Amino acid sequence: MERGRLPSDVRGELITKAQEATNPEWGYKPAERPIEKHLAFGIINLDKPAGPTSHEVVAWIKRILELKKAGHGGTLEF
Repeated sequence: MERGRLPSDVRGELITKAQEATNPEWGYKPAERPIEKHLAFGIINLDKPAGPTSHEVVAWIKRILELKKAGHGGTLEF
């Protein structure tokens, strides 16, 4: 890659190995999925500010959303 170029500047090629139909009666389109399903099976992508720990933020989310289980997938703090 040329110096000074970002990976996002490189145009990639989309390769489709197989084209399959999905039964529309199964699941939801992302824009039509109820919030309850997002909370039950989804991921919250959070840009955590400096200061609170990841564990603190998880505790806040559990309390705010009244969840029994929640966790984080790691941090990239610098």
